[in-house]
Amino acid sequence: MLQETAFICPMLCPKGLRNGPCGSGSSESCCVEPSRPCIWHVIYHRAEQLGRLGRLLEVQAPLDWTLVGGETWGTILSEAQDRNLLSPSHLLRWTGWREEVDSLFRDMRQPDWWQGDDVYHPPVSTSPASSLQARLEHGTFVITAEVSPPTGADPKTVEITASRLRGKIHAANLTQNPMATPRMSSLACSLLLARCGIEPIMQLTARDFNRSALQAEVLGASALGIHNILCLTGDPPTAGDKPAGGLPFDLDATQMLWILRRMRDEYRFLDGREITDPPKLFLGAAGSPSDSNLWHESIRLEKKINAGAQFIQTQLVYDVRVLSQWLEALDRRNLLGKVHILVGIGPIRSSKTARFIQDHIPDVFIPPAFIQKLEKSPEPEETGFEFTLDLMQKMKAVPGIRGIHIMSMSWENVIPRLLREASLDNQLLSET
Repeated sequence: MLQETAFICPMLCPKGLRNGPCGSGSSESCCVEPSRPCIWHVIYHRAEQLGRLGRLLEVQAPLDWTLVGGETWGTILSEAQDRNLLSPSHLLRWTGWREEVDSLFRDMRQPDWWQGDDVYHPPVSTSPASSLQARLEHGTFVITAEVSPPTGADPKTVEITASRLRGKIHAANLTQNPMATPRMSSLACSLLLARCGIEPIMQLTARDFNRSALQAEVLGASALGIHNILCLTGDPPTAGDKPAGGLPFDLDATQMLWILRRMRDEYRFLDGREITDPPKLFLGAAGSPSDSNLWHESIRLEKKINAGAQFIQTQLVYDVRVLSQWLEALDRRNLLGKVHILVGIGPIRSSKTARFIQDHIPDVFIPPAFIQKLEKSPEPEETGFEFTLDLMQKMKAVPGIRGIHIMSMSWENVIPRLLREASLDNQLLSET
């Protein structure tokens, strides 16, 4: 893989990510080992210097764990000898020899069970897999919200949340063990929400699923009528309470999308077996409009879209200017017509919350003037509400935005008022 990753080994990433950075690292620090930079940001910078950024788009396979710890170069040299690439006569044909060597390396890094590439794969079927997909394709401005699963086994917790949101949103995300802390499963909560009349978006994290569990979970979800899947890499195990889980991950978000798209469109498991009844899926990924390097962010998203992402839900955005610059970066890579974008918004009720988000959530920019306004306000909750309401109205008018994703951050009861005063609840009522 080295010639595809600017000659820097991606396995220096503690998470073992082979297709680009997660959303938590930066050029200054890794989310697992803060004392050093994220190795993928180093790879991106080196690739840019060498003029090799385009080579980062190839979707790399998960590890074949039976080969881990073995001698990679010995295997490559043996294969090169079998192909007669080490003979003096071949070495003298420099151009042709280089092409044959490139073919050898590609065959080694892209085994028959994977065959990753760097091109866009549109969905095979034109029929929407879910109501959310149908609404987006019809041109409806959609509203989704995030729901945190309970820490206990009582379904009433989910049902109470559903009763507050029913008829006010189009779909709800069910997070999967946020901050690497065990909660009720996203699949179980998705089914509970669906029974309460809210369409679920089931979040799956690479941290919590190996390749076998991922395929089984999604088949079960589709059988239960859950078709919206958001693929995320996930916080590192060290983000949760001790004892922490292990690293590296078996998969990354891009690989999850690649596997699920092929299950849906090519009717086959990762191991090559045929799927007689393939799952119906509407696949999503996450984006970071406030990323410090939008050129790199656009390449990271292009790779996810090529792999199978049909919608993007972004990290929290508090500045329309930042959002517009991000959209321009995506447009330069011809991505806006290939994916539906839902912007993440989170109402802030205090300056303490604002500073916590700014300091602890990667790739989120909150205007300093807004934080100062919260500090001086006699009613910070109302100030935060008014700011969020104004932000929603502005974002709804931004070309290329297909919806808003509300992350309430333990302030769920503000959502109905937000939608009402933004005149978005009337749209929902007219649809029903």
